[in-house]
Amino acid sequence: MAKIKMKKKSTSTDMTAMCDVAFLLLTFFILTATAKVPEALPVDMPSSTVQSKLPDSDLAIITVGKGKVFFDIKGREIRKRTLEGMGAKLGVNFSEDDKAKFALMDDFGVPLTSLKTIIDMKAADRTKADQPGIPMDSLDNQLKEWLLVSRRAAIDIDNKELQIAIKGDAKEEYPQIKKIMDILQDQKINSFNLVTGMRGRDF
Repeated sequence: MAKIKMKKKSTSTDMTAMCDVAFLLLTFFILTATAKVPEALPVDMPSSTVQSKLPDSDLAIITVGKGKVFFDIKGREIRKRTLEGMGAKLGVNFSEDDKAKFALMDDFGVPLTSLKTIIDMKAADRTKADQPGIPMDSLDNQLKEWLLVSRRAAIDIDNKELQIAIKGDAKEEYPQIKKIMDILQDQKINSFNLVTGMRGRDF
């Protein structure tokens, strides 16, 4: 008996659903992604395989690089209270508008008398400004004051001890890092974080 040959038809796949899913995923990633904020003092951090997330508030970050020291505080209310305290301590007046802008800023590296100029700049201009770093010598140790006042602000507002993190450039000279550690030691801060860059594990 002869076999009946079936006529072959060309198959076609409807890709509409696949395109919809692809565009939905793309839209999701675009809307949920956060843009990396340019740093005022970019540093090449030493590598580490340890992964530990820093808190989003009640944290002070000291950035060290190119012989300069920059300071940042996470938490808007703590930032405002710290600026008030520093202004009162060193005799510099800041308006309510200055405090509101400072609360939204990132790290900075200028003496307190020059901070108003940095506050008045746009965010893009702050990263381009040649900030000299926060003074931390024996006659004018403003970094020590920033740490002290911000720690008090954290306790007053959140009743929590402010965590400290040091973000240093891998090529920074050790004496500069030791100066910061000595300031922390003088304030009885024996526990702090070191910010590093991630690298793959070697197997």
